[in-house]
Amino acid sequence: MRTGSEPTTARSPLRLRLWLSIWGLIWAAAGTAAFALVGRPGWAAACGVLFVIVAVDLVMVARHIRQGPHYQPGRDIPPYEPDHGGTGQRPATGQRRDAGRGGLGRGGPQPGHGR
Repeated sequence: MRTGSEPTTARSPLRLRLWLSIWGLIWAAAGTAAFALVGRPGWAAACGVLFVIVAVDLVMVARHIRQGPHYQPGRDIPPYEPDHGGTGQRPATGQRRDAGRGGLGRGGPQPGHGR
């Protein structure tokens, strides 16, 4: 069921990214070694750069997983409720946020409001 809050409550598949990073790290290391052994320094350097990028991604993913439910909620944690502003309620469709404040949305005192 779609609630309309999917962009704000989406969960990142960090464990999948962790395993894909490990897989990429293995292949980048193997590529670096293989190309270095056959005398292709350009390809070995490219695989080495890829190895460094994948290693940094792996560290970041592991860090986010370690930080806990704030970054990677488990299946037992419900999705976060989206922030609707200061009042906690979202204005109705077509309704302005300043509606009902007695003004045109401009700052300053409004007639009849005792300011």
